[in-house]
Amino acid sequence: MTETTNIKAYGTAAAEAPLNPMDISRRIPTAHDVQIEIQYCGVCHSDLHTAKNEWHGTIYPCVPGHEIVGKIVRVGDHVSKFKVGDTVGVGCIVDSCRECQYCQEGLEQYCEPGMTGTYNSPDKYLGTPTFGGYSESVVVDENYVLRIPENLDLAATAPLLCAGITTYSPLRHWNVGPGHKVGIVGIGGLGHMGIKIAKAMGAHVVAFTTSESKFAEAKRLGADEVVLSKDEDQMAAYKGKLNFILDAVSAEHDINAYLNLLRVDGSLALVGAPENPLPVAAFSLIMGRKSFAGSMIGGIAETQEMLDFCGEHNIVSDIEMIDMQQINVAYERLLKGDVKYRFVIDMASI
Repeated sequence: MTETTNIKAYGTAAAEAPLNPMDISRRIPTAHDVQIEIQYCGVCHSDLHTAKNEWHGTIYPCVPGHEIVGKIVRVGDHVSKFKVGDTVGVGCIVDSCRECQYCQEGLEQYCEPGMTGTYNSPDKYLGTPTFGGYSESVVVDENYVLRIPENLDLAATAPLLCAGITTYSPLRHWNVGPGHKVGIVGIGGLGHMGIKIAKAMGAHVVAFTTSESKFAEAKRLGADEVVLSKDEDQMAAYKGKLNFILDAVSAEHDINAYLNLLRVDGSLALVGAPENPLPVAAFSLIMGRKSFAGSMIGGIAETQEMLDFCGEHNIVSDIEMIDMQQINVAYERLLKGDVKYRFVIDMASI
């Protein structure tokens, strides 16, 4: 039987209930585990979706949070990769089967039996749901823990564990780099990271927004050009010009308008998650051998690669720091899009 200890956390007992203080059980570190005292935890829109059961699979009580940065305070007897005092991160994955073809290829996010999410997944040890980073500490197998570059601001690094890798992974997969003209659709929590990372990869970055008020902001983030997507003339000027488009919009929108901007053999990767299907016209794809794809987070090795890349280029998220007690207000603001660009919780406030 796995030994446990109780710690303080914030979570919800039902879809319609607010997040409140609660006690949860964490396992005592086993041989390959590290215990991390959580210093900062980013607030992802996925947290809100899950807490409110909008994706229809939430197990209650639910403690969200998968953008975790903290310090190791205890290690198991056989831990070899980390030591007490190391500053580390935990993203969306805390375990996987480790045996399927995708785990063997370093693609744990696509684990065939299913990865173990940082929250709202079956916990292999305790038989309860996993609980996330809105808590004092977390215990994770060392193989799913990440090193944080020393030069990066820790609070602003937390969202890299989801927003950073969600945008880095497709940009890396489609080999974005010098000589490429890349479109980033949507300037929000994901899109602002897409602009920064694509620019650091050497691409010419074109940002697309529905709001003229975001033009200066997009340029500040690193965009070379900004397009008002509601203006048909501005959109027409980019027809057939882009090598790759990263679409970070979760609202319904005309995907064909963007597919038309791709060059021959160009690809559009969707990382936003619109609630309803997006109609795709056949001729938007076949006239130019274009690809319409999707992407989620990266595996552990790729997430470490992303962190090292961000350390090399001094890339972090633009954040607004909140105390744990402000989380319900932050959720309300998140629903309205009232944040530039990610909330991060100072976990010392728990």
